[in-house]
Amino acid sequence: QVQLVESGGGLVQAGGSLRLSCVASGTFFSSSVIGWFRQAPGKEREFVSRIRWTGWSGDIRYGDSVKGRFTISRDNAKNTVYLQMKSLKPDDTAVYYCAAASSGGSDSPTSFGYWGQGTQVTVSS
Repeated sequence: QVQLVESGGGLVQAGGSLRLSCVASGTFFSSSVIGWFRQAPGKEREFVSRIRWTGWSGDIRYGDSVKGRFTISRDNAKNTVYLQMKSLKPDDTAVYYCAAASSGGSDSPTSFGYWGQGTQVTVSS
């Protein structure tokens, strides 16, 4: 069983920055992956980024819409995965979710079996 708790969302002006945190607890495997997704009203859940829970931290992916602006990282000592978001745009407004997968290389939300409650990010123009 895995529990995920996100925090760090809020209201920010366009061009600003926010850092989201995802504190994870439970049972993880060497193949486990932590991902960030987002969902705006009326839109499908969108892949943002993912990182391996352990092992090579360079195994990272980003969605095309956030490449170059968002950075994912982890601190295993704190059981936390971060999403640093810079140069935010109004289109980044969404509920951001942290998710965990036991294994696999897919970026599809259906591949992630555990989800946090989400944190709202609102970017004003």
